[in-house]
Amino acid sequence: MKYVITIVVSVMFASSAFGHHSDADLDMNTLVTIEGTVTEFNWRNPHVYFVVETRDENGASVEWALQMGSTVTVSRMGWTRDSLSIGDQVTVQTRPARNGRPYGLLDSIEKQSGSPLPTSFNRDTGEPLLTKPEATVSSSTLEGRWMADTSKLINYPGGFDGFFRANLNLTEKGKAAQAVFDERSDENPALNCIGRPTPSMIITTNLYPLEIRINEDEETVVIRSEYFDDERTVYMDGREHPEPGERAHAGHSIGWWEDDVLVVDTRHLADHRSPYQTGVPSGAQKHVVERYRLTEDGTRIVVEFMLEDPEYLVEPMSHSRELIYSPHMEMSPFDCDSGAARRFITE
Repeated sequence: MKYVITIVVSVMFASSAFGHHSDADLDMNTLVTIEGTVTEFNWRNPHVYFVVETRDENGASVEWALQMGSTVTVSRMGWTRDSLSIGDQVTVQTRPARNGRPYGLLDSIEKQSGSPLPTSFNRDTGEPLLTKPEATVSSSTLEGRWMADTSKLINYPGGFDGFFRANLNLTEKGKAAQAVFDERSDENPALNCIGRPTPSMIITTNLYPLEIRINEDEETVVIRSEYFDDERTVYMDGREHPEPGERAHAGHSIGWWEDDVLVVDTRHLADHRSPYQTGVPSGAQKHVVERYRLTEDGTRIVVEFMLEDPEYLVEPMSHSRELIYSPHMEMSPFDCDSGAARRFITE
C-alpha cells in the first residue's frame, strides 16, 4: 500500500460537481496515486466522501479523504451507496490539497478486483460524463424540468466559480472582499448549508435540473433547483416590489409576460458573503432580470439573465443558454448535511 505523486504539466479538467467550495485549495496540476484500503464511504450532500488508508514513504499509516460530487451527480454517473464497501482494495488518483494534508478531489478509482468505477469526466477531453439530456420530447409550455445543453457551454476551469471569475467585472470593493475571503471559515455560507440565490440555479443547470411550475389560479410561477433545494415564488398578479425593508435569501420576485416570454424581476436579496463561490458578496442593490422563452419546436427553452449589483460589480453581467426539456429527470431532495459541508475544512 503506497502513494506516489505525479506532476501534470498540462491538464484539461472539468470540476466534478460545481462544488460548494472552489478548487483554490487543491493542486489541479498534480496527481497523487494512492493504493490502499477503503475505511469509510460517506453518502451525503453536498459531497460524497470516502477514506483510503495507505502508507507513506516511511511506512507510517496515512488516511486520505477523497472528495466527490453530490449524491445526485455521482448517481447520474452510475454510482450507488453500495459502490464501495469498507475493506475494498483500491487504486485512486486524486488532485491533492495544496497544503500537503491527505485530502483530494477524486480523479479516478479502480478496485483491486479490476473494474474501474465511473468518474465524472473524460480524462482525454475534460468533457463531463454525466448523462446528457437529448431533445427528443417537447413541451407546449415553459412548465417542466429543464437541463442545459452542455454542448453549447464553455467549460470553465473550476466550474461554478470559474464561470463567475471569467464573467464578473468587479469594483474595487468587490476585489477587496474577494481578496480577504476565507472559504475555510464560517464566513462561507455553504459551510452552513446555505445555498446561492439567483442566478445560480441557472448556472448549475449543467448538473441539476431547473423546474418551472405555473399556477394560474394563484397567479404565481414557482422556479425550483435541485441544487440546495432552492425555490422561488414569482408573483404574476401585477404587484410591484415592496418598499426596501426586509430582504430574503431568494429575494422578492415579480413577473409578467411579454408575448411568449416570461420575464422575472428579482430584488431585495439578502446579503450573501459568496453567492458566486469566489468571495465576492452580494448587497442591497443586487437586481436580477431573467427571461424564459420556449423554442418553436418545444424541445428547449432559451434562458437569459442580467445581473447587476453596483456595489460590487462595475457593470451588469448578462448570460444566455439553452435548456433541454428533460421530464425524465428527477428532482431528488438535496438535504445538505452540515457535517459533509464542513468536512473539507476539518480533514
